[in-house]
Amino acid sequence: MAALLKTLEQTPIIDKCLGCAHAPNGEAGKTMCNVYRDPIWKWELGQCNFATHIKKEAKKEAFINPLKAAKMRAKGLR
Repeated sequence: MAALLKTLEQTPIIDKCLGCAHAPNGEAGKTMCNVYRDPIWKWELGQCNFATHIKKEAKKEAFINPLKAAKMRAKGLR
């Protein structure tokens, strides 16, 4: 229960946060993130999900019916 009452201190942004709209001034080590208190933790697991300066591309694979794919392989088309 004591851990729930502990206040978290806000830490400054890191170099990976530069260019993000949530870091108003954009100076690493001086500016604080407006969205998350500890930006270092967000980048430890990969990319920060709040980062506005990173373009995320969706990968879409075409769905091929397995029955049609088997017929194409039998004909030698694939």
